[in-house]
Amino acid sequence: MPTGQRKHVVIIGGGFGGLNAAKALTNTSVDVTLIDRTNHHLFQPLLYQVATAALSPGDIAQPIRAVLKRARNVRVVMDEVVGIDVDRRIVSTPNASFAYDHLILAAGSRHSYFGRDNWEVHAPGLKDLNDALHIRRQLLLTFEKAEAAIGTPELHQLLTFVVVGGGPTGVELAGAIAEIALRTMLPDFPRLHRKQIRIVLIEGQDRILSSFDPKLSRKATRALTRMGVEVLTSTRVENISEDGVQLSNLFLHSSNVIWAAGNSASPLVKMLNTPMDKGGRAIVDEFCAIPDHPEVTVIGDAAHFSHGLTSPLQAVAQTAMQMGKFVSKNILRGDVAKPFRFSDYGSMATIGRIRAITEIHWLKYSGVIAWISWAGLHIVMLMGFRNRLKVLIEWIWYYISFQPGARLLMSRDQEKQHP
Repeated sequence: MPTGQRKHVVIIGGGFGGLNAAKALTNTSVDVTLIDRTNHHLFQPLLYQVATAALSPGDIAQPIRAVLKRARNVRVVMDEVVGIDVDRRIVSTPNASFAYDHLILAAGSRHSYFGRDNWEVHAPGLKDLNDALHIRRQLLLTFEKAEAAIGTPELHQLLTFVVVGGGPTGVELAGAIAEIALRTMLPDFPRLHRKQIRIVLIEGQDRILSSFDPKLSRKATRALTRMGVEVLTSTRVENISEDGVQLSNLFLHSSNVIWAAGNSASPLVKMLNTPMDKGGRAIVDEFCAIPDHPEVTVIGDAAHFSHGLTSPLQAVAQTAMQMGKFVSKNILRGDVAKPFRFSDYGSMATIGRIRAITEIHWLKYSGVIAWISWAGLHIVMLMGFRNRLKVLIEWIWYYISFQPGARLLMSRDQEKQHP
């Protein structure tokens, strides 16, 4: 508990940014309260593998209290923030209020439907474990329904999978769905045939993975095509309904639409009453602070940082992690704060079982070597030795057998009890 004799830092969010901020303040001269709606830190880069039944939720999540158990000055609170008063310096939850000397907002983001929020019912996004479990259940249930629908018009709609958004999440989802649908599920459902399954990836720009080098984008497109994915670029979605997706010149009948086309910052940013960009991110200064309140910093997906850059920093894990460590160090520095400098360690995206692309400054490569690099980095970044070992074993088994180990279809109540 804060003593009142030392500075009190409140951190909102236990993701990459918030957790790294807390770790950087561990056992220092300040008291820390970390508030999160859940009790766990989620490794979001592998969330799509939970959604496609390759991994279980517990493989990519770690209790926040377990991560910070040796931090004597850090208190973890599982609660939902309902108010932020930057003038009085108070963060409110339904159960308590927390006065702060420094506030670190690391609340992350949610999927954005660009003003068409009614699409979410028919095209769920992928941001947390609940989203992943919903998509996994829908995916597994589809094949059960499809076998009962053989010979009916419904079969085509059931076995058409549409992913909207050709960024890393969309590409990884499309590749994973192709593998589980065509290589894993079909042997279990011998009455279904490969030609009945259709997987479509839709991207509004002229190429997928637009943040990567064009050559790598083309390689990713070819890899997806070989896997059985139809890649539609320069294609806009006009409407999404329970029957499927309406494009400008085509209607895709589908019962399985997944949204990976955009993000918006957490609505908590609005509580700061500070300038925001079109995505709802707080526009921060070179110290990641908001105007007129240097004691309030916003990091990760919720921050718009563009100082000294041609474009704002991307909302990716490495940005959040570096910002989290940076703002904590500045708090400890006091009046000698330094401006934030981002170090770009490159970008990676996987396109299936042994396919990936990697771009690290001038070094660009793809294929098996890129996939090994991607897998190694993600194993190292996972929290906890158990998770690292289990994911490694699951991946080795999947590489050998094409049999992912999380294909149990449970009721929603069972999923809540045994994720």
